[in-house]
Amino acid sequence: MTITTLSSREFNQGASEAKRAANNGPVFITDRGRPAHVLLSIEDYQRLTKQRRNIADALAMPGVADIEFEPPRMNFEARPADLS
Repeated sequence: MTITTLSSREFNQGASEAKRAANNGPVFITDRGRPAHVLLSIEDYQRLTKQRRNIADALAMPGVADIEFEPPRMNFEARPADLS
């Protein structure tokens, strides 16, 4: 799978090239240097949107390792339980 990144301007000037690139993997379209949209082939879209039965299936999906995701860390304070 090849990941392609295009600016909005490049996408507007070369939509047919972007569609061809989407046959080989997702095409990220950026606005001011930040990812804003993703162009996928219909086959990739259908594969991604089919119902997943559990989180393990979703995480085993091809290409997941290429996705950058850093969720914010949550800090929880333990409180004593009120059992009265």
